Amino acid sequence: MHIEVRGLKKQFGDFQAVNDVSFEIEKGHLIGLLGPSGGGKTSILRMLAGLESPSSGDIIFHGKRVNDLPPQERGIGFVFQNYALFKHMTVYDNVSFGLKVKGQSKEFIRERVMSLVELTGLKGFEHRYPHQLSGGQRQRVAFARALAPEPQLLLLDEPFAAIDAKIRTELRTWLKDMIERVGITSIFVTHDQEEAIEVADEIMIINKGRLEQKGSPWEIYKNPQTQFVASFIGESTIVENIERLKGFEEAANWPGTQALIRPEYIEIGKLSEFRLPSATFQGTVKHLHFRGSEWMVEVQVGDIKLITYRSLEKDVLQPGDEVTVLIHRAYLFNDSDTWIMENRLKVDPMPIHI
Repeated sequence: MHIEVRGLKKQFGDFQAVNDVSFEIEKGHLIGLLGPSGGGKTSILRMLAGLESPSSGDIIFHGKRVNDLPPQERGIGFVFQNYALFKHMTVYDNVSFGLKVKGQSKEFIRERVMSLVELTGLKGFEHRYPHQLSGGQRQRVAFARALAPEPQLLLLDEPFAAIDAKIRTELRTWLKDMIERVGITSIFVTHDQEEAIEVADEIMIINKGRLEQKGSPWEIYKNPQTQFVASFIGESTIVENIERLKGFEEAANWPGTQALIRPEYIEIGKLSEFRLPSATFQGTVKHLHFRGSEWMVEVQVGDIKLITYRSLEKDVLQPGDEVTVLIHRAYLFNDSDTWIMENRLKVDPMPIHI
């Protein structure tokens, strides 16, 4: 299903939950609605499903405006955060429920349910009740039930929120693979960056009811278009007056500009580890955090605290160690623009606008 949303707004009393949001989604894509709690993600999802009515704007499925269509006529499957399974029904009966409501034949229902049980890895569990299943298995039942009526659009509201971390990681991979095999257009709400980046073909970042940016996870991470996106995606440090740092003196030409520096844009170590000592400065290690595959290091440079990563293959640092610091680049932003500035002691001093 191809989806188009134009100027979508939703107001609850004096609160503007969704404010002039427009976007398109191509058929078969898996989209992550990502943003902080209360930003408007779930309101958008519920309006697409027909569970809420827009205050204004248009929702268009395959060229047809569906604002006034009830949920059951929109061709949508919905997976809720808390599974919403019928506790008194078996897995088979939960999955078949929507098909029975539609009046399908027993033979058709059996073939469809068994096919979905196979697809979702629930074979052998058809006659169990929800309380006899793990959290991951219950969520798979919820997916199967949503897919049973063959919807054209699958909507998922924080689908992994109620599941423990290990199972959640496994389900992410399973969900992406399953949706690719089924080929259904899907939208899921999450506030988990890692989840969105790992699962989604494209991400839409929603903040304060507005669409901040839409694009692939890599595009959004590499080229954030707003201050919020730059600070929301990934770990980073906001730096005032970056012109104080070596190689970034040109930033003084843009008064009021702030800088965002990502960990991977910073190197720390012994002076002998650097090819360009003229571009470096001194700092002090404040804290170290073991991340499994690397160290996350907090380093103090004057009154600026920076965060970077260090390989486990290199010498282990300790709090209080004096280190050499090299910043390769930074995102600069003001009220009207966002751009990348490279360290002028390494490259051409002019900033690269994006």
